[in-house]
Amino acid sequence: MKQGLHPENYRPVVFKDMSNDVTFISRSTINTKETIELDGVEYPLVKLEITSASHPFFTGKAKLVDTAGRVDKFMNRYANRKK
Repeated sequence: MKQGLHPENYRPVVFKDMSNDVTFISRSTINTKETIELDGVEYPLVKLEITSASHPFFTGKAKLVDTAGRVDKFMNRYANRKK
């Protein structure tokens, strides 16, 4: 394996699903400006719009989380092709 290929600054980071406020900790090198305190420890925070905790494939629910009107725009554009 080549030396110096992978970053050295892996650290625990909190990822937060903004649609249902589920948080989980994973190691990452992502740069963040926000932090959050969990269990008395302060971690860098990454906000996500959708994760496995809210995605319909993983939850088994047919709920669409649409924050920017993209689903409606898509449905309007391709509605006549269904027929």
